[in-house]
Amino acid sequence: MRCVMVMFDSLNRHYLPCYGNDWVHAPNFRRLARRAATFDTSYVCSMPCMPARRDLHTARPGFLHRGWGPIEPFDDSVPAMLGDAGVQTHLSTDHYHYFEDGGCTYHGRYQTWEFFRGQEGDPWIGQVADPVIPENINGKGRRQDWVNRMHVRHEHELSGPQTVAAGLRYLDRNAKGDNWFLTIECFDPHEPFVSSRRWRDLYPREYDGPLFDWPGYREVRETPEQVEEARRNYAALLSLCDASLGDVLDAFDRHDLWKDTMLVVWTDHGFLLGEHNCWAKNWPPLYEEIAHTPLFIWDPRFPQAAGQRRSALVQPAIDLGPTLLGLFGLAPTGRMLGKDLSVVIESDRAVRDAAIFGYHDSRVNVTDGRYVYLRDVVGRQRASEYTLMPTRMRGFIEKGRGLRVELASPLAFSKDQPLLRYVPTEERQRHDPPRHLLFDLHADPKQQRALDDPAVERRMMELMIRLMRECDAPDEQYERMGLS
Repeated sequence: MRCVMVMFDSLNRHYLPCYGNDWVHAPNFRRLARRAATFDTSYVCSMPCMPARRDLHTARPGFLHRGWGPIEPFDDSVPAMLGDAGVQTHLSTDHYHYFEDGGCTYHGRYQTWEFFRGQEGDPWIGQVADPVIPENINGKGRRQDWVNRMHVRHEHELSGPQTVAAGLRYLDRNAKGDNWFLTIECFDPHEPFVSSRRWRDLYPREYDGPLFDWPGYREVRETPEQVEEARRNYAALLSLCDASLGDVLDAFDRHDLWKDTMLVVWTDHGFLLGEHNCWAKNWPPLYEEIAHTPLFIWDPRFPQAAGQRRSALVQPAIDLGPTLLGLFGLAPTGRMLGKDLSVVIESDRAVRDAAIFGYHDSRVNVTDGRYVYLRDVVGRQRASEYTLMPTRMRGFIEKGRGLRVELASPLAFSKDQPLLRYVPTEERQRHDPPRHLLFDLHADPKQQRALDDPAVERRMMELMIRLMRECDAPDEQYERMGLS
């Protein structure tokens, strides 16, 4: 058996034609939907980028214990398990967070890997002279990004197309082989929304304002015309991603991989593009545009699922690991909480009645597929981090900077290893009362009106508590969320 997993970052399901969009050019996503099962109730788990990838490796939610960080020494890693069992595993990526302090142990769980440079603020091109920066609205931009852009003059030099091209070379080399797992992981369409002229020209515009392809992580302050410009640039980059997806589908056709090779296409999370008067992620509540994600799976064991929709509630970040293990005849470990999705692919059989998701040290959220409950922090207490790898995105977790460190007893999944517990010594700054949000997605799919229904809220809280217990959430999490 073989598997190709294509992962895009920040892919908003509302911009895909197979999820109802009527203006974005994405014919290959339509083509994929005709060949695969399309999942309609797919949700995130740990947020954002690297926490989602830790979930993928470990098949369990990590956000209740840890924020942005690497794979831990005690973690079960699905790619490593596959490699140990004789499956050749390969990663092709331009996701530069793998090569920072807080992500440096992920790519090494694959047997072989390739990395392509230049995304976002990737510290790639060393240049003393300041770059020429056009007039722009760039709420999160970095000097390094503008330096990198100067050295990419053609579409094929963009790191996203290079990543897919490398993955296709792997396919060409190994199409006649067996027992391999290929991950093609594109940072696109994550911001900045950089594509090329032929994709931007698909979305005509009369806009003559400053360049706007990198929204800030904040509320919308721009004019309606500027908001539409950012959306067009996102759509153009998504169309470039769609073309790359088409190249993968062409390879499946060329090598007749449909008969014996699984294809998974998914994303870690979505992205707010002005909805709810918000840009991006991380800071606002986890609205549907961020949390409700696209997912497509072709499984050659169940050809009847081609072109079918699946409504069962799933969480690909934790469910894909057990699914991959099952494909290759392996069992998940007892610490894994994700579900093998083969029964969903085959017959839309439910594998869970609720899903928990969120950011570390922020809201805790739960959905049953119809209702979604976004529970705010009640008090000023901060969440501790439990780790043996004291790094964050671009540096170390340092004692004394609002933190104290102590030795903590092992957790249920740490294989009897005591942990370092980094405890915030500063309280959360709070100026408003807690704002819990409950939505009925059947009646209000755009989440315009929060629901006031104590009985439903109570039921969702009970689901949240049950799932937190399954995750072995620390006691402090119940206290900070006001849950008994």
